Amino acid sequence: SACLVMYLFAEFDDAAHLLAANPDATTISIDEPVEIPKNQHSRLQEPGREEDDELLGTDDSDKTELLAGQKKSAPFWTFEYYQTFFDVDTYQVLDRIKGSVFPVPGKNFVRLYIRSNPDLYGPFWICATLVFTIAVSGNLSNFFIHLGKPTYHYVPEFRKVSIAATTIYAYAWLVPLALWGFLMWRNSKVMNIVSYSFLEIVCVYGYSLFIYIPTAILWIIPQKVVRWVLVVFSLCLSGSVLVMTFWPAVRDDNRRIAVATVATILLLHALLAVGCLAYFFDAPELDIPAPIIPAHNGTTVITKSH
Repeated sequence: SACLVMYLFAEFDDAAHLLAANPDATTISIDEPVEIPKNQHSRLQEPGREEDDELLGTDDSDKTELLAGQKKSAPFWTFEYYQTFFDVDTYQVLDRIKGSVFPVPGKNFVRLYIRSNPDLYGPFWICATLVFTIAVSGNLSNFFIHLGKPTYHYVPEFRKVSIAATTIYAYAWLVPLALWGFLMWRNSKVMNIVSYSFLEIVCVYGYSLFIYIPTAILWIIPQKVVRWVLVVFSLCLSGSVLVMTFWPAVRDDNRRIAVATVATILLLHALLAVGCLAYFFDAPELDIPAPIIPAHNGTTVITKSH
């Protein structure tokens, strides 16, 4: 300990001599606080900036997006390029489904679940499951409504599968394509607009449709009040995911354009649900008149079929 004390005194004496020789010299203390970089200091002066970065996904997510782009750098005509879009495990898909069914207020779905690894596996199978669920449930609903009627003969309508597939997949691809093009166009006019990638928008729309799978199964219940309550409930859940995802991206735009964009997103989403309910489950019963068959005794027999 005595040697340590003598060493410290020697160091102090050397420092005193150096200061005497050069009074303009600066010293650094161990206890002196570290200077805050300018970029961090600017962020401290903007308390709302951190929240905006979290909602818009413009902070660390830019690095993950760059890494994702590097991972998908294979030529588009190769199998490896498309294989990366399906490179997800069961836990990731289930986590994203849970996030679409139970949205967290104030949290961005892309930021929390999608941006690190956007996929097409979940949206593809969710849409395929929804197509068959709507078609099968629509046929079962029609069967239960007419069950017990002696004049009714059940015939499965397989054309509902193709109609449902065209409707669901067109919505899941064409609407994200139009929204992606609109965000890119507005991004060229307003610098603060955050433009998601097309794959991210498709991913959001695909997972937002999951809530309609159990809803379509419950639409078999032949009660219009129950069906419309289910429609409103499903719209509130899936619509909130879309609003919390795309509103932070357009809110810096003109107020009317931003509100009109979000309103259009919700309107198209509602039209899909209401259209499927009206066509596949609440379609009016058509009475098809049977041909008049003359009897041998001179009278005519008129039959009525449904």
